[in-house]
Amino acid sequence: MSDTFVLATLNPNKVNEVQDVLCHEKWNLISLQEFARVKPPVEDGESFVENALIKARAAQALTQLPCLADDSGLEVDALQGQPGIYSSRFSGESATDQQNNEKLLRMLKSIPVEQRTARFKCAVSLVINEAEYSVEGVCEGVILEQPRGSGGFGYDPLFFVPKLGKTFAEIPLKEKNQISHRSEAFRKMAELIRKLDTYGA
Repeated sequence: MSDTFVLATLNPNKVNEVQDVLCHEKWNLISLQEFARVKPPVEDGESFVENALIKARAAQALTQLPCLADDSGLEVDALQGQPGIYSSRFSGESATDQQNNEKLLRMLKSIPVEQRTARFKCAVSLVINEAEYSVEGVCEGVILEQPRGSGGFGYDPLFFVPKLGKTFAEIPLKEKNQISHRSEAFRKMAELIRKLDTYGA
């Protein structure tokens, strides 16, 4: 199996997180930033796994290399699982993190903190030749009434992890990568790839 994998994203924050999680692996991880004329595919799947596969397939067709892609988002129990797969575009197709966070806070305005349970979910898919594989990771937390911390991105300033006593935006990247949904999913994928490599897949 090739030791070079394409990470199907143009988001430098995501690249940094994944590179940190996989820092002990022997693989060479490159992003779509290395390729010209990249047009993001339409993510019209109905789950995180489906959207991750859409991105991985598109990247593999473009690069002809083994491709990894993830799709992740926030599920809030009081909002029946919203924003879910629409997390990055919760307040519109070109929404900023701040706009998405503000909309989330408006929708939860009358909900007490103890009822704001939520989780980040991440699906990671690998497309290599004609084979496809997917795994998932989860991190449980609570949505605060106002943002805390200046790190991270997305909903990190609102996502409070009780066992840490901090939001994702208040902890260093390396600490976040010990418990986050994305790190769990990528660690599972790394284990899967090692098994595939062992058996010559």
